[in-house]
Amino acid sequence: MPKTALFALLAALAVAFPARAETLNLLNWEKYIDQSILDAWTAKTGVAVRQTFFDSGDARDEILTDPLSNVDLVVISDNAARLYGRRGVLDAFDQKNVASLAEYPEDLRARCGAFGVPYFTGTMGILYRSDKVSVPPTSWNDLMNPASALKGHVAMYNDPTEMFVAPLIALGKSINASDEPTLRAAFELLKAQGPAVRTYDYILTSSQDRAYGDELYMALGYSGDQFALNETPKSTGDWKFAVPREGTLYWLDCMSVVATSPRKALALDLLNHVASAPNALTNAVRLRRPTPNLKALAETPEDMRKDEMIYPPAEVLEKSEAPRELTPEGIQIRRRIISSLVNFRDAR
Repeated sequence: MPKTALFALLAALAVAFPARAETLNLLNWEKYIDQSILDAWTAKTGVAVRQTFFDSGDARDEILTDPLSNVDLVVISDNAARLYGRRGVLDAFDQKNVASLAEYPEDLRARCGAFGVPYFTGTMGILYRSDKVSVPPTSWNDLMNPASALKGHVAMYNDPTEMFVAPLIALGKSINASDEPTLRAAFELLKAQGPAVRTYDYILTSSQDRAYGDELYMALGYSGDQFALNETPKSTGDWKFAVPREGTLYWLDCMSVVATSPRKALALDLLNHVASAPNALTNAVRLRRPTPNLKALAETPEDMRKDEMIYPPAEVLEKSEAPRELTPEGIQIRRRIISSLVNFRDAR
């Protein structure tokens, strides 16, 4: 996100929604909660919910850590929830504050730490337009070394974790690798892929670009993105999602309360509302994403539970890894690599 746009957004948040306003501010990915859930809570409490959208972890973190942002709740990755919880940016809570926590498995609750409720789980994979890609991708090599017809039609994602999933798995390495030799080897694979890449912006953002959005046929993305892409105004409805056979990143998002929120009681009430089984089920079905709520999972329609784009086979998950907190040195190397790739792209 451009700095000027970010500063304008922060200023708008601070001015439009002063601390005393009966409005909660939710920092979230776009198209990542069913609006009816928020509307029902507003009808019950009289408190409006305003969403501010981000399209990368970096953009989220800049807003989250700005003292003027006036954010009350945030949807955040499990690693970031624990990190910002330790730093005092997010508040800790338990079942006394959020009774719905009891409906979630202990292992996922542990991944959010004491600083979030498990929101959605999922995988990284390959998004593709089935009207343009005749053979569905089955391997990360289909993204890293795409067919010649896809040159200039691929979207990657300039995130220091997600960008490296494909090349590291292709190298037989951990997605959490931080050592310089391994990351340099991944850089070589990403450079070789470069001529096929049209953009390094997140596909839900880049697909809306008027200049080239219609020319993106394959992308790195999250499970569930295919449904959001197919609902966009210009979509042909042909986006699909594939989890490569080599395994992938198994991610978890958490919903958390910001420590500086002046409306914490309301924020915790909304959090409990969203996390409750009936609303977790509604959210999962409407967005077609896998819910971590055990009661909601038991009520999930059978066609969804059998859909491997939503619930990957056990053998794929067994070969997948959860993201871990990267070393500062590893993050720095990854960011330098991303910057170099973007510069190479811009120079072409």
